[in-house]
Amino acid sequence: MIGQFFKRRPATLPIRRAATPAGAVVWAVGDVHGRLDLLEPLIEAILGDLAASSVARKVIVFLGDYIDRGPDSRGVLDRLIRLKGQPGIETRFLRGNHEDRMEAFLTQPDLGPGWCDYGGREALMSWGVTPPMLKTDARGWATACERLNAAVTDEQRAFLRDQEAGLALGDYFFAHAGARPGVPLARQDPQDLMWLRGAFLDHPAPFEQVVVHGHTPSEAVHADHRRIGIDTGAYATGVLTALRLEDEAREVLQTSGGGARVVLSRRSL
Repeated sequence: MIGQFFKRRPATLPIRRAATPAGAVVWAVGDVHGRLDLLEPLIEAILGDLAASSVARKVIVFLGDYIDRGPDSRGVLDRLIRLKGQPGIETRFLRGNHEDRMEAFLTQPDLGPGWCDYGGREALMSWGVTPPMLKTDARGWATACERLNAAVTDEQRAFLRDQEAGLALGDYFFAHAGARPGVPLARQDPQDLMWLRGAFLDHPAPFEQVVVHGHTPSEAVHADHRRIGIDTGAYATGVLTALRLEDEAREVLQTSGGGARVVLSRRSL
């Protein structure tokens, strides 16, 4: 399934210069999709970097799609919730389309088959809920909905509820999926920020800020004059990516592998 996104896109213009707010380091983290084994060492490396920095403002932006497809959606949410209490660090959590569908399922069990078509089954199982085998099993989906509601904690519910659609920082705009061309970034539809793909990826015109996003996986980080895409398909490739921004400098940090054999790598972008 992921292979459909790994295709060559048209040639792009050179990378555009952009800067963070003065006195700030900003980390952005791509789509995790239940890969707690990759997220944990990535977070520890980011925290170590921020602890060594003397800047006044330290920000970590998570771009959404924390759940589904990978084996430990519940563990990922719990780790991010704990990170919110880290002193001296500003954490911002954007809403991905997968979180949107999970939250909708909590009140609409008929959405279960569609959610499970793209990873919800693995998420349900991480909360100890076995989804029905048949899409047409209405009673089974209602039972799964009830059991998930019983398993989801108040803290997890609040985490899902409080996610942001987009975030502007300096010359950058952060969104899960992208943004609609021709619409100012401050006026974007939250649904587009969560779901948009082709209309955003294929349009040549830049926005007023460089858009940092996930949602569409690629084999390598994509950076050009209008966007930086950092979803490297962690659930399928075993590579989770973060982007470090300070002034005009950009660096990529990745964890790769899985389980007890996770490797960290870091390079300039």
